[in-house]
Amino acid sequence: MRYGVCSKRKILTECGLSDFAYQIDPYIGCEHQCQYCYALNDAGCEWDSEILIHENIIEQLKEEIANIQPQKIYFGYTTDPYQQSEMKYKQTRKVLSFLHEKGFSAGVLTKSDLFIRDLDVLTQMEDASVSISVSFDNDFDRKCFEENTINTFDRIEALKIAKHCGLKTSALLCPVIPYITSVEYFVELLAPIVDKILIYPLSVLDTTDRSWQNVRSILASDYPTKKEKIEDAIFSRDNFYWTTLRDKLNYLDKHVNCELEIHV
Repeated sequence: MRYGVCSKRKILTECGLSDFAYQIDPYIGCEHQCQYCYALNDAGCEWDSEILIHENIIEQLKEEIANIQPQKIYFGYTTDPYQQSEMKYKQTRKVLSFLHEKGFSAGVLTKSDLFIRDLDVLTQMEDASVSISVSFDNDFDRKCFEENTINTFDRIEALKIAKHCGLKTSALLCPVIPYITSVEYFVELLAPIVDKILIYPLSVLDTTDRSWQNVRSILASDYPTKKEKIEDAIFSRDNFYWTTLRDKLNYLDKHVNCELEIHV
C-alpha cells in the first residue's frame, strides 16, 4: 500500500444521513478492501494500492468549521476512520481531539476495534456514539468479502467496552448477503449492547459497478452451489428469502430490547 498526500479538497463535507449535517473522512481510500463497498465506484484514488492523507488537516479544519455551530459530525461514510493507517498517522484522533476542544461531538462507524484507544476523547464529548458494521459470523466468509478487516467478534467486544463506558452504541448489519449473512443471529447477539440495529441488504445500483463485479466473482469462485439462488434474491426484493426475513425481523422487533431499523 502506498501512502501519499491528497490534493487540496474539503475535509468537512455535507452528509447524506438524516441525523447529520456534516461528515469527515480523515483518509481518502480504505485499507479494509471490502469488495462490496459502494465507495469503490467513485474511489478518488487507486483503491487497491493507495491511501491519501490530508496535509495539515487541523489547520484546514479550523477554517472550515469557523462559521459552523458546534454539532455532531459523522465519521465513516466513505472510508473507515479506524483503518490500519490510523495506528500510524492518527488523523482521526487528531480531528476528534480538535472537535472536542471546539465543543463538537462525533458519531463513528467502523469495522475496527481501534476506537477503544480514543475512548478518552469520545467519552468527554456530549452525545458521542460508536457504531460497528457487521455481516459475517465466520472468518471464511469475512475473508472472502472483506479480507483486511478484523474478526467480527473482536468488533463486538470493543462495542461492549464502549457501552460500558457510557457511549451510545449501535450496529449496522450490512450488507445482508442472502444465504450468507446470519441476520437473526446477529440481531439477538447485538441487541443487549446497542441502542439500535440498522439492517440493509447488499445494494446493486448497476451491474457494471466495480462492487458488483467483485461480489459476482466471489460468488462464482467461493460459493458456486449457492451462487444462483443468492443472485436471484439480490435482484428481487419479492424473493422468498426477503419476505421470510422481513417476517422474522418484524417479530424480533417486538421481542428484543433495542430498536430495529429494517430496510430489507
